[in-house]
Amino acid sequence: MYYYTSMENIDIEIIVIEDEPDILELLEYILRKEGYTVTGFFSTHNVEAFLEEENPSLMIVDRNLPHIEGSQFVLQMREIGYHIPVIFLTARDKESDIIEGFESGGDDYMTKPFSAKELLVRVGALLRRAGVTHNTQKLRYKDLILDLHQRLVFIDDREIELTNLEFKLLLTFVKSPQQTLDRDFLRDEVWGDDSTTFHDKTINVAMNRLKKKIDPQGTKEYFTPVWGVGYKLL
Repeated sequence: MYYYTSMENIDIEIIVIEDEPDILELLEYILRKEGYTVTGFFSTHNVEAFLEEENPSLMIVDRNLPHIEGSQFVLQMREIGYHIPVIFLTARDKESDIIEGFESGGDDYMTKPFSAKELLVRVGALLRRAGVTHNTQKLRYKDLILDLHQRLVFIDDREIELTNLEFKLLLTFVKSPQQTLDRDFLRDEVWGDDSTTFHDKTINVAMNRLKKKIDPQGTKEYFTPVWGVGYKLL
């Protein structure tokens, strides 16, 4: 398993599951150069455990993997409840293979050999469909724009005044859209060293304040509570 981090865009993380070292290294290089954070795996081992701790925005999955075929792995992830966008990148190029890939839960399908430019275009398009875009300083989700450099938030060109903690809380959700974030994860990710002063109702209070600031009329419904677990950004 390899970890590469871009200092420009550490906000969008992509998982790559590819059992051929040369191809995995190439994919990591292509994506990292574009500014994504990349985590590579040679097999599906440890991926589920990784997903329990991290919240990547997209997965690129080969189908010819050891231990379990790639589309079966994605199907299992979908059945568990993971909705991370998936691009299959594989040598399996028959029509039946492509259909099987989409039916198993894939969102896009590319065959090898592949074009690096086309891959990046497809990655960007899939992230936009999921509501996530980025540049070197800004992160967009639907009508929210987060300026990462100045730590400012805008909605329809109107600045929303947030505390540092509220900005960090919102950023944590925008980095992992449509994924349930549990309370323990939010405590560690947002409050960190200050978690010693953390109480059971701390997250509820912070979420209510954040929602009132970014949606004072309560009409946009950015967030939904997940009973007994945490919250999800819709």
